[in-house]
Amino acid sequence: MTHGLDQPAGPDISREESALRASSIRRDEGVDAFQALQRVLYRSAKQDPERRFHALYDKLTRRDVMWRAWVDVATNQGAPGVDGVSIASIEEGGVEVVRAFLDDLAAEVEAGTYRPKPLRRVNIPKPGQPGKTRPLSIPVVRDRVIMAAAKSILEPIFEADFLPCSFGFRPKHSTHQALEVVRTTANRGMVWVLDADISDCFGSLSFDAIVSQVERRVSDRKMLKLIRAWLRVGVLENGVVTDSISGAPQGSPVSPLIANIVLHVLDKAWSEIGHGLGVLVRYCDDFVVLAPTRAKAVEAKARIEAILETLGLRLHPDKTRISCLSQGQDGFVFLGFEHRMRESKKWRGRWYLYKWPSPRAMSSIRDKVRRRTDKRLAKLPLEVVVEDLNPVLRGWAAYFCHGNSAEQFSAIDSYVHLRLAILASKKYGLHGRNWASRFTYDWLSGLGVYHLSGKVRYWAASA
Repeated sequence: MTHGLDQPAGPDISREESALRASSIRRDEGVDAFQALQRVLYRSAKQDPERRFHALYDKLTRRDVMWRAWVDVATNQGAPGVDGVSIASIEEGGVEVVRAFLDDLAAEVEAGTYRPKPLRRVNIPKPGQPGKTRPLSIPVVRDRVIMAAAKSILEPIFEADFLPCSFGFRPKHSTHQALEVVRTTANRGMVWVLDADISDCFGSLSFDAIVSQVERRVSDRKMLKLIRAWLRVGVLENGVVTDSISGAPQGSPVSPLIANIVLHVLDKAWSEIGHGLGVLVRYCDDFVVLAPTRAKAVEAKARIEAILETLGLRLHPDKTRISCLSQGQDGFVFLGFEHRMRESKKWRGRWYLYKWPSPRAMSSIRDKVRRRTDKRLAKLPLEVVVEDLNPVLRGWAAYFCHGNSAEQFSAIDSYVHLRLAILASKKYGLHGRNWASRFTYDWLSGLGVYHLSGKVRYWAASA
């Protein structure tokens, strides 16, 4: 009798019984077959923390799993890989072509002939850091689909283990939940902050560390072989394929999950040794520890460095620092927000943690506004320019509206007004800086520009 993915802790059960359980979940909870599969995996893993799953590989090619993986990949879009095949080129053939593409890919996986292709290396600009780039490794579309399918099978198993201090790239978790924990923790007196930066986290993860942590829960040899193949596939850059010797490719659908699986070692160790030292808040490879004293923050740093060393990781010596928030002495940047304590206007002598868009976030949105209001666009109707600009403003505001961003929102509104006025002057052949009287706020509103001012709201834990 096998220990398939549908079996609970305890006595073995047949596949027929497993199917009945999944069917029962669908019937009782009103979910589809794909969601039922994920819930069976999660509950089985939750019931037995020591359980290892060995019947996973064959679930990759289920039609509902493959289709959901395709939807995820197509929604994220992304550039073509080394084969030049784009998502759009597959989609333009219609649903039948997509189905045929998925069926052919599933057949390769089932036959054991599937092999991942090398990753295409590109360097993309770092937001808010002119002239600086970060490497991105782009898998081909077919590899992204299988990776997304594997993620959908593996994620519920490891979600059963993940701890509350982890927020990044997890279902029903968000950056704003992490930020709220930071705010409330600092307001309770944890005013010393270890602001940590892991040097090249994705690129430095040890292959052995990755595989050993996946093996805690997965004993399916074919699935493990597939993961090893993705890790070791080479990177194509300037026409040369370089073998990978460490790391998870930053840019693949499965990499954030792999990072969380490995960094769960840190979370678990901290849950055992961190009591009294401070509160860990982690968003994938970005984390902070809030401590009551400098001595405990220093000790927290030493403990974390020792844990990360076992995973092939280290803290960046120049970007990791310890700050004191007390009475606004220092601040720190976390998840795009600058955090600093301010004295309450209502209750003098009381200090609370405030947050607003960081200088890098402000620089990033200005860059995006500048590109979308470039003078070369003067030949276009202004309404078309605004139509392209508004989604950027709306998305940025939706993220940064939580907190104390009113001043920054007003500054961006003014910048947008200035840029559109300059563009209009160019369009109509006007000269001089007279747009304050010529291109007024009413003129700006008439174009339908999205205004950030007035959109700030405080984050509520129940939201």
